[in-house]
Amino acid sequence: MKSGRHAKILEIISEYPVETQDEIITRLKEAGYRATQATISRDIKDLRLVKTLGSDGKYRYTSAQNRNADLRSSFAQLFSNSVTSVDCAQNLVVIKTLSGMANAVCAAMDSTENAAVIGTIAGDDTIFVACRTTESAAELAENLKQYIIR
Repeated sequence: MKSGRHAKILEIISEYPVETQDEIITRLKEAGYRATQATISRDIKDLRLVKTLGSDGKYRYTSAQNRNADLRSSFAQLFSNSVTSVDCAQNLVVIKTLSGMANAVCAAMDSTENAAVIGTIAGDDTIFVACRTTESAAELAENLKQYIIR
């Protein structure tokens, strides 16, 4: 029963832009599954579903596989709408974003899997990107600056 419900949840979130747990419960009920909010909450955790920002500006549930594809495809749009500046200092790239947007931009950046990047850290409005070399940091900063809307 649990695996069937999990499969149905994955099907639902792939077909519909589901924003809330209540929407999942409603769609499951329509498909003949009964579940409480607590059960759905556990299912979301078990399935490792996350909410990601859609192209329409609304957050929706996605699976880990879909999340990476969605983040890569919307990176340019997210970056250009959220980032205010990019600079580098030695092997670090510092990205300033609008308040509250650093985590989303950082996750999108991480999904691009740039070989020059060792790791990233995001705060509320600042991202630190550690690069392998000073040269790769400078090159990354210049590439990222192209996405900023002036």
